[in-house]
Amino acid sequence: MPDARRTDAVLLLVALVWGSSYLSAQTATAVLPVLVVLFARYALSAVACLGLVAADRKSGPWTRDEIRLGLPLGVTQAAVLVVETYGVAHTSAANAGLIISLTIVITPLLDRTGRGGGLPPAFYAAAGVCLLAVGLLMSGNGFHAPRLGDLLMLAAAVIRAGHVALVGRLAVGRAVRPLRLTTVQTLVGTGLFLVPASGDLPSLVHVGAAGWAQLVYLALFCSVFAFLAQTWAVQRTSASRASLLLGTEPVWAAAVGIALAGDHFTPLTGLGAALLVAGTYWGQATERAHRARSASAATPWAPTGVRAAARPATPDPHLTTAPAPSAPAEDPACPSTTPTTSSTTTTATTPTSV
Repeated sequence: MPDARRTDAVLLLVALVWGSSYLSAQTATAVLPVLVVLFARYALSAVACLGLVAADRKSGPWTRDEIRLGLPLGVTQAAVLVVETYGVAHTSAANAGLIISLTIVITPLLDRTGRGGGLPPAFYAAAGVCLLAVGLLMSGNGFHAPRLGDLLMLAAAVIRAGHVALVGRLAVGRAVRPLRLTTVQTLVGTGLFLVPASGDLPSLVHVGAAGWAQLVYLALFCSVFAFLAQTWAVQRTSASRASLLLGTEPVWAAAVGIALAGDHFTPLTGLGAALLVAGTYWGQATERAHRARSASAATPWAPTGVRAAARPATPDPHLTTAPAPSAPAEDPACPSTTPTTSSTTTTATTPTSV
């Protein structure tokens, strides 16, 4: 298989794995309390990350920035997952994956790094389309009061956008390694959920092989594997191409929900799903173009042959890259990520969910 096709296949696999995580979380919370699921997911991820760090003996000791950033980001990341997991336990996996994609249009409203001035009217029009789409998804077979799970997923999208924006603000210009930062966050999450879940931890003994399979899948595949695979893939393709492929996550979430969980889309909810995907892509493209224009205005001259460093327009729901202050924008897309290619790291890359 040619390198380009292999890279595309890996990115699509990451999107598929992330899209399937909502059904896995829903299945796990059906047999275990939510807090136990979160503790087990964090603990298994932390063990895997610590093993990878121990195996990488050439990367040197931990830095202060990796620990200082990992502590607060671990707290906000845990807040995202607790609301998201409670939400997916009370709605369909398809709805969960689609509604959480609102992070893509909410994040630019909170993240002002690398962008000058207010957002153009077209962005707010796209956001309006997304809100209409969420209303249609929440309606089910007809308009009624929003369901608890849908509202929780909407709240999770807002909290996740805030977490992503915080990553960008704290990590700008700091030398942190993605795996180390992720490891700190998983350790923080493990500690946060240990005490609240302690009373129900004996239930893990009786969960059975199927329940453990879901927990292992969430921790090792939806978290550790997906993060490392994405990091590998984005170093071998453009930010725009990677973003386009990763942006299929809500589509995979809907497909997995329909195929494996028996989720049924009425014409009304089907229209909502289509509008939500279209609205998020429209909003992302609008914000990307606005950021590129702002960067061009701020950088009137550059030596011939010097290519501007790619900068993501809106951080991906699962992975964000915070550039150094001097890096101008070029051509990121939805949802985007920028590879780190030098041995001296000047960017921080971390998944926004474990």
